[in-house]
Amino acid sequence: MQGMRRALPLLALLPLAACAVGPSLDERLTTYVGRTELELVSTLGVPTRSYETGGQKFLQYEENRTVAVPGGFVGGPWGGPWGRGYYGGFSTTAYAPVQCDVTFALREGRVASYIYRGQGCA
Repeated sequence: MQGMRRALPLLALLPLAACAVGPSLDERLTTYVGRTELELVSTLGVPTRSYETGGQKFLQYEENRTVAVPGGFVGGPWGGPWGRGYYGGFSTTAYAPVQCDVTFALREGRVASYIYRGQGCA
C-alpha cells in the first residue's frame, strides 16, 4: 500500500492512457490539499464511501471503467499430407476492467492527505 500523500482530487482527472501528456495524478490531486470538504464534494461529487475515526474523516472515490486491450497474433504450425507450415492471424481487441480508488483524509474539515491504489490510477 502506498503511504499517505498530500490530498489530491480524482475522478475526472484520471486519463488512463499510458502515454498521456500532461500533469501526473499527484500533480492534479495536490490542488485539493487544504480545500474544504464542501469544495471537494462540489468538485468531485458525492464520494462512494465515507468513514470517521479518531477525529479524522475519510472520503473514498472509486472509478471503474473498461479499456480496450489490443489483440495479438494467434496461430501455430500445421501439417498434413501436402506439407507443413504455419497458420494464423491477429485476434480481435479484448476489453479489461480497470479501477482506481482515491481516499482523502480530512482534518478539521479540510483535506490533509490522500492515498490511491489500482491499476487504473495514471
